[in-house]
Amino acid sequence: MSTLKWSATNADGLLADLDLPPAAYRALLKIRAQSEAGGIAMDQGTLGKLLGLSRPSVNAALRELELELELELAKLVNMVRNGVYQINPMLAGYDCPEDALDAVEAMPRADRLDSRTYVSNYHRAVAAYQDQLAEQRKKRAAAAAAKKAAATRRRGSVHAVG
Repeated sequence: MSTLKWSATNADGLLADLDLPPAAYRALLKIRAQSEAGGIAMDQGTLGKLLGLSRPSVNAALRELELELELELAKLVNMVRNGVYQINPMLAGYDCPEDALDAVEAMPRADRLDSRTYVSNYHRAVAAYQDQLAEQRKKRAAAAAAKKAAATRRRGSVHAVG
């Protein structure tokens, strides 16, 4: 358990407003609880073991936290490298308030979570992401139906010779 006391933002209030899916919320809290000063990089396998979730479930949870759209970066975690994530410095814990402020000042403005419109932008990003997933499911279903119809037509045109 972390003994870090300072955060650059009211993380609990922000997270409550986001209405994260349960697995994403648990993943974020676990990364935050395991945090060293300024955050810790954690891979999906380790996080899955800590949460008792499969790697695909952890991956889906992390995608929710990492949502990135053209107009708004809704990053609660950042991918350090493939499969390894780090909590946003504004949500991480620090040993003293000065360290928290230094970390925020070093961040690009686009990655900060203290905008008045952050929560509404995050919800729009989630809705757009869900719409994108629904569209992909429709395309896969249409492709599967077309493949099945083609197979049925081929079977219907084959005649036994006898």
